[in-house]
Amino acid sequence: MPDTNDGQMAAPAATITGPQTLLFATAAGIIVTNLFAPQTLVGLIGPSLGANAASVGLVAMATLLGYAAGLFFLVPLADLSENRALILRMLIAAALAAGVAALAPTAAALLVVLFILGAACSAIQILVPIAASMAPPGQDGRVIGDVMSGLMVGILLARPLASLIADAWGWRAFYGLSAAALVVLTCVLAFTLPRRRPAAKSSYGALIASLLDLLRDEPVLRRRALTAALVMAAFSLFWTAVALRLALPPFDLGQRGIALFALVGAGGAVVTPVFGRAGDRGWTRSATIACHLLLIGSMALSAWAGSFQMGASWGPLVPMGISAVLLDIGVTGDQTLGRRAINLLQPKARGRLNGLFVGIFFIGGAIGSMLAGIAWTWGGWGAVCTAGAAFGLFALLVDWIGESE
Repeated sequence: MPDTNDGQMAAPAATITGPQTLLFATAAGIIVTNLFAPQTLVGLIGPSLGANAASVGLVAMATLLGYAAGLFFLVPLADLSENRALILRMLIAAALAAGVAALAPTAAALLVVLFILGAACSAIQILVPIAASMAPPGQDGRVIGDVMSGLMVGILLARPLASLIADAWGWRAFYGLSAAALVVLTCVLAFTLPRRRPAAKSSYGALIASLLDLLRDEPVLRRRALTAALVMAAFSLFWTAVALRLALPPFDLGQRGIALFALVGAGGAVVTPVFGRAGDRGWTRSATIACHLLLIGSMALSAWAGSFQMGASWGPLVPMGISAVLLDIGVTGDQTLGRRAINLLQPKARGRLNGLFVGIFFIGGAIGSMLAGIAWTWGGWGAVCTAGAAFGLFALLVDWIGESE
């Protein structure tokens, strides 16, 4: 099927400024916290709503499932509808869903509103292409990297932030504060976002059908989405299982200590713009390989740090923290370079390309989370790190067989 959206995207009114870039990054960080916070809140949500173990597991998955649905069925609307209005509607829906989640009386009701919240949060993937379209010529990577730094900080801070808020005021307080933050963000973006109207000439059904055509026709999309899925699998594997390891000797960390450890990984996000600039200079392939080598090295270091069973906790805790930073640098670098590559493919299809790219790497994240429990049960922390390194090696294999970008 030919690309049915053959119009050209209307150019934005102005080139993106520093304050606008900061706003985009902040917006991405605020929105994305809703996707990962439930993973650290399930232990409190279950007992308060009388949910059984199976339902509690669904709470952690509902937002991510909604997000995946939004990526495939809402984000493509960015190639059909005026982007500013679409984003504002989605953020209003997210704020309402978060507010209802704070008041949800039953686990079943909470599952429904968290799914809606996740779908509405896919607005992030409409903001990123807008920022890229406003970048000066040849600086797409820099702008995407700057915005991605906010996104990755939000991902890395979501768990510790939710834990600390819930520890102080309960899990409902997190969703109440999130709803308030989304309302404020919507108001700010209503006055600052530029209008971006695609010259679409297709129906919504044809637009969705074209997703498979894009995946089939764009080898760069397939390759970059695959490596992003692999590194996201390693990321989810590590952060899902590391709390289990840190709760054991010699670390013996409680919930607050684990939350503070999670803050360490946020340091990896500060180098995100570096990878965007590397892509602008034509170093995409070499920088991508470096990211995957960092990931493998981080898994080796974390395996060594986790091998200690006794003694002072600070000795192995330092290399464990360094491994978390290295892992997050590798993941954010791969995703930044991948986003830059796909945003250069077809400007008129940026919404669909981003939806496919992020949807595929979130599938990788889900696989990593699933394997974390299996690896931990089978072989402990060593098996977890071995599985993470295997994902990195597979990514290197993709680098080796892929063509230069």
